[in-house]
Amino acid sequence: MRRILRLLGAVVLVAVAAVVLGTLVPRPLFGGSSDEAAPRHILVFTNPIHTDIAVPIDGAVLEKFGFLLDAGIEADLPAARYLVFGWGSKAFYIGTPTWSELKPGPVFAALTLDDSVMHVDLAGDVALPQPAVQRFEVSEVGFAAMLDFIDRSFVRGTAGVQRIPEVAYGAHDGFFDAHGKFNALAGCNTWTAAALREAGLTTGWWNPLPATLNWSLGLYNRPPSQSGGVQP
Repeated sequence: MRRILRLLGAVVLVAVAAVVLGTLVPRPLFGGSSDEAAPRHILVFTNPIHTDIAVPIDGAVLEKFGFLLDAGIEADLPAARYLVFGWGSKAFYIGTPTWSELKPGPVFAALTLDDSVMHVDLAGDVALPQPAVQRFEVSEVGFAAMLDFIDRSFVRGTAGVQRIPEVAYGAHDGFFDAHGKFNALAGCNTWTAAALREAGLTTGWWNPLPATLNWSLGLYNRPPSQSGGVQP
């Protein structure tokens, strides 16, 4: 029994060390955030287990993601201010709209190996500051590179990007098949971190949890020029 307890203790220590180092070691290791002018902004939405990226909607973004309009995501609604993107486990994401609907099967799939999906939603005006939302300023080049990364995450077949039918959380969101396999070590928050690095931000080297991602973003990136109010 003592041997098993020592083994479990060692596993826990290794896991804690990996999370701490993954947060404190910056990625990229050298270079960091660019001093280039940052005329664009993005938002990062956080809940206890998941992060999303919110992209301000304008004509160029609507053109870039026109396939979403074709699929029924009404990003051109007058009240829509942001397209919200998240990547995650197909079984868990689709099968768990609310915590009250949590089931063992989707949890097991997310902790082992699962197909992935993109979830796309809309958001209106976002009042800041609030604990679950962070704003970051990025350059035009970084903004475009991040959009390309998000765009490449969607699976395209012979008919282009296809929405998963009859699956949504509400009236204005939808799910799409995505590239990559989801697992506990490379999940939704590591996807968010990779997208943010494309935008020119610095994250921790490995950020499987929203809390560690947010800590690393705070450590290595300059605070936004605006800290309050309703964001356009």
